[in-house]
Amino acid sequence: MSGLKPRSILFTVCKIILGYKDKLIAMLKFMSNMFLNLILFVFWLWCSVAIYFIILPDKLLASMVAGLFALVIPLVFFLVAKRNLALVLIILAYIVVTIAWMNMPASNNRDWMPSVAKSPYVITQGNQVTVHDIRNFDYRTETNFTENYYTKTYDLDDLESLGFLLSYWGGGTTFAHTILSFGFSNGDYLAVSAETRLEKGERQNLISGFFNQYEMIYILADERDVIRLRTNFRKLDPEDVYFYPTMLSKQKIRQVFEVIMARVNKLYQEPEFYNTITHNCFTTLRADFNAIASPKNRFDWRIIANGYSDQMLYENGVIDTELSFPEAREYFHINQYVSDDNSSEDFSLKIRH
Repeated sequence: MSGLKPRSILFTVCKIILGYKDKLIAMLKFMSNMFLNLILFVFWLWCSVAIYFIILPDKLLASMVAGLFALVIPLVFFLVAKRNLALVLIILAYIVVTIAWMNMPASNNRDWMPSVAKSPYVITQGNQVTVHDIRNFDYRTETNFTENYYTKTYDLDDLESLGFLLSYWGGGTTFAHTILSFGFSNGDYLAVSAETRLEKGERQNLISGFFNQYEMIYILADERDVIRLRTNFRKLDPEDVYFYPTMLSKQKIRQVFEVIMARVNKLYQEPEFYNTITHNCFTTLRADFNAIASPKNRFDWRIIANGYSDQMLYENGVIDTELSFPEAREYFHINQYVSDDNSSEDFSLKIRH
């Protein structure tokens, strides 16, 4: 009898399932329809907004066409008698909008704000790397400055250090702007900052960043510019800047440097759009970030919430310090070393104290 017991249980389970078969099928159909309707709704909302940004800068026409699209799609969904035909028409409309959005042309030729007006480029000959248009603005305030650029040749055999910087704004801790700074044995430093390239009079906002409204730029700058701007001159929305020296080998540092210089040249020749989530000021450096220190867990949440990426680097043994993490974080908070002195003299030495 004991040998028949599992069969009896299986028979009973099957009988129960068959008894509820119609209800299960109905439930699955309901859930699949709900999921399909959710997808259609999300795409309807996204396409309606995308059309507006595709047609800009003609705001009136953009508003009219986007509004018409937002009205017509629900009418097709509810009024076309044949549901399959309605779905085909709606999906085709979504595809057309998506293709138009994907083919929006990025450009390097716009009336840019002065801080992002010049896109740097690099010429490499063996170990000699000549960087053109290194930014080195002389700031009096955040918005009052003298524009300066210079060209400099670096010997890759002299490349010896890499600093990892996080700059927090608005008192937040979850997200931060990332800057890398390469150091050479002769005392030269070259900072790299991936930034949104804004036009004159243009203001960045979250929604526009989803719809190909801003280009990306790699700023190659003197530390006295791109770092000092954040530690000393941004007063309306002060930033807290942390400078962490890394323990990477010269070979690894050179690898990261070459990857970034290749990206700089690619953006110089082939502009790309910024995207709030997929292609922002941190994710554009993610490949370089992974080259610095691939997280032990590829799904580490601190890759997204990059304001905590310094803790991840510390746990991976990348930060060059014997201090505990809270002590290191306090020690490498560089505002305290330079905020009382706005001069550019010996700035790189001060932040390394």
